[in-house]
Amino acid sequence: MIIWISSYPKSGNTYLRSFISSYFFSKKGKFDFDLLLNILQFPSIKFSKKKISSEAEACQSWIYNQQQFFSGDKLHFIKTHSSLNQYRGYNFTNKNLSLGAIYIVRDPRNLITSMTNHYSLSYEQAYLKIINEKQTLLEKSTDGDYSNFTFLGSWSDHYKSWKNTNEFKTLFIKYEELENNRLETFKKIINFINSLKQDKSSINEKKLINSINSTNFSNLRNKEENEGFEESVYSNSGEKKRFFNLGFNNRWQKILPKNILYKLNKNLQNDLNDLGYNS
Repeated sequence: MIIWISSYPKSGNTYLRSFISSYFFSKKGKFDFDLLLNILQFPSIKFSKKKISSEAEACQSWIYNQQQFFSGDKLHFIKTHSSLNQYRGYNFTNKNLSLGAIYIVRDPRNLITSMTNHYSLSYEQAYLKIINEKQTLLEKSTDGDYSNFTFLGSWSDHYKSWKNTNEFKTLFIKYEELENNRLETFKKIINFINSLKQDKSSINEKKLINSINSTNFSNLRNKEENEGFEESVYSNSGEKKRFFNLGFNNRWQKILPKNILYKLNKNLQNDLNDLGYNS
């Protein structure tokens, strides 16, 4: 069975994975990048039974590959950026494979500035991706293999697909809560995971604090600078880009071009209101 750690790209998924892996897969709550190997990504070549040669074949293989790798009683924490909405008539997962999910959403006005850095996009290009209802993602593909193919859809449709699902229990949290209400939010995450596991043990407070401290953004950034991080990417000019770039210092009020801000506020007004991103 799977517990999904899900988000639209650049919404804090790796930060959340770092904390969860630190608390549940270390003895004392001290984070190390190797712990992230306990929460790998799907779809991916690693979790595909064969080479996949097209988008059409990829979406037909999602549930099959989950059945091959994640069925049974063993619990798997799995990262994904996939939407839960159907793609070409195919579902991404189902209640027989998914025990639950933690979904992290981020203010799109900050998310877009993170996307421009990570994917080497202009603000206009990033904006068009966020609103594209047919948007897809294919990262680190080799030899024409589509095993990593992910359906995103628009940012709006993406978060709603996870927030409103009735297939399994989902804990819906905001990236900003990890800054403004860190302790209570991480407690909520642990309690949710324990409830899915039917684990009635109380939170290990010392391990919790260690996990929070060892995965704060400055520590993750320092570890990347000193040790490297395999999930970092390269710019169009071949320069390696920092994965942990601005984090909570990413403030759209100071960074986002006014024309892009206007478009986002206008076209995503209902979503911003729904999520409490009004300022």
